[in-house]
Amino acid sequence: MLISSAYAGTRAGTGDEEVDGRGGARTADVVIVGAGLAGLAAAHRLTGAGLRVLVLEAEHRVGGRSRTDRVQGFRLDRSPGVLSLDRDAEAFTRLPALEGLALRPFPPGALLHSEGRTHHVAARSAERHCPPPRTGRAVLFDRRTRGAGSTRGALITARALTGARSRADMSDALGLARLRASLDRFAAVPPQGLLSRPELPANQALSARGLPTRPTETLVRPLLTALLSDPALTTSSRVADLTLRGFARGGLGVPAGGQAAAVELLAAALPPDSVRTGVRVTSVSTHAVRTAEHGTFGCEAALVATGARSAAALLPGLRVPEFHPVTVLHHAAPEPLPPGADGPSFTVCAEREGAEPAPVSHTWAASAVDPSRAAPGRTLLTSVVLGARASEPATALDAAARPQLARVYGVPTDRWELLAAYHDPDAVPAMPAPHDPRRPVRVLSGLYVCGEHRDSSTPRGALRSAERATEQILRDFGRPAAPGQGTHESAAPGAHEAAEEPVREAAQETAA
Repeated sequence: MLISSAYAGTRAGTGDEEVDGRGGARTADVVIVGAGLAGLAAAHRLTGAGLRVLVLEAEHRVGGRSRTDRVQGFRLDRSPGVLSLDRDAEAFTRLPALEGLALRPFPPGALLHSEGRTHHVAARSAERHCPPPRTGRAVLFDRRTRGAGSTRGALITARALTGARSRADMSDALGLARLRASLDRFAAVPPQGLLSRPELPANQALSARGLPTRPTETLVRPLLTALLSDPALTTSSRVADLTLRGFARGGLGVPAGGQAAAVELLAAALPPDSVRTGVRVTSVSTHAVRTAEHGTFGCEAALVATGARSAAALLPGLRVPEFHPVTVLHHAAPEPLPPGADGPSFTVCAEREGAEPAPVSHTWAASAVDPSRAAPGRTLLTSVVLGARASEPATALDAAARPQLARVYGVPTDRWELLAAYHDPDAVPAMPAPHDPRRPVRVLSGLYVCGEHRDSSTPRGALRSAERATEQILRDFGRPAAPGQGTHESAAPGAHEAAEEPVREAAQETAA
């Protein structure tokens, strides 16, 4: 059995190796705390380099935040689980264990509902397979012009200008043309060019871009809010720029079968009994990991691969960031959406209810993108609530979301069933300016930390931090990297230098 529960340890067998009651080893070269995406990716890389690895997980199954529940025949992700097919998927492809992971793309771009109108942001270069082409062109169309070529788009823009009935219409048409050019530039600019720009909060950077106010507020701001899970857009402008570039070049997608598919593939690629679930770690040191009910596990190094709060509890002095709360609503419709309801599209909602924004930030018909997520003959719709409204009770959010979703999808929602409402107050670690995407992963020799809070708050950030941590562990062990392992992060200056940093105590981070 690959994943096993831990048992109280006893001495058995030959030599000095300690084993538990089922014969599983209680010692390893590296003990990893946390069986989420970062922890399992690190275990996979360290095992590939020839080290004995043991992963301890407090929950009774692997995944961390990358969890997928099965409810009434539906597969429900506990977090939004949307990937950038330009940036996140590229990090997945560097792990051999994930070669079998299938990604289901949304139709290129996204729909944006705003002020009673629907616009379509489409990336013409968006590919259904990674890596995407080196260059790309993104174009913003009104819904009526979806799929139009550049010449037709220019003609329609000209017609919109000549046919504008008011100064506001003229401003919108000009704004859309300028936004089209801006997205073209984002798709074509190398990452280094975006990283060289002055770093500001994203909301300030939007104002400094010289874009028209109305399209920026009604289109760009809600799109970035959805992509960053940050309603106030306090996120670093460099992170926002790279996020928008990834959207324009590669589009968005979800893992087939749910978020858990990736972590299950990683766990399955590890040696038997490498992962122990139901084991709550209480303290870590360079040579021992102590647990609440399963004794002590010996090691030569420990890697903490949990969320930021849990990591700080095990490594006092580690800085805990602010977080963006998220609630994910899953509704089941009794029948498929009618043609033209735009179910497969990633749909951003910029509607307002009086002075307040409507609760749902973005939504999609999950079963239209990935049919494996729904029970036969039924439709699964996934919606995301951000900011302060995410903390409202599930019943209140459900009641407020239904009329909004009825307008978005153009169908009645009174017969929809709320399958689950997953609220996570610590869903997304905040990345305000200035943001350091290469926080130290080495606390001291023999003690390490990784996770999205050490890099960027994305699956790519979790995988990249795990990669940096394993490189540092192997360097400290005097081992070469496993075949095919390496950061390959030409887009992130200093990624390799992060492994060369001098030893830093975790407490120094707090002082900084």
